Amino acid sequence: MIFITAKFRVKPEHADQWPEITAAFTQATRAEPGCLWFDWSRSVDDPAEYVLVEAFRDDKAGAAHVGSEHFRTACESLPAFLGETPRIVNTTIPQDDWSLLGEMTVPDQE
Repeated sequence: MIFITAKFRVKPEHADQWPEITAAFTQATRAEPGCLWFDWSRSVDDPAEYVLVEAFRDDKAGAAHVGSEHFRTACESLPAFLGETPRIVNTTIPQDDWSLLGEMTVPDQE
């Protein structure tokens, strides 16, 4: 799968509205057949920073995402709300879901 983590520093005046600002993009991306997940989190240390964790089934799914109309629209509209260019880590890994963190195994987990 293609595994991507990106950090978005949102202008402070837009930080509280970021989930709504990105709602259409998020919903459209999650509906893509090759999207495994597309999840936003807000930093506990910096309320103007959001972290996006996303995964796509394979290169074909990743290319379909980048070629989509909603991706192009997001690339055109979202920078107006950002304080800096997002930072990204993008890699391909040989799995298709989250692995369990063995060091913190929960006893009797079903």
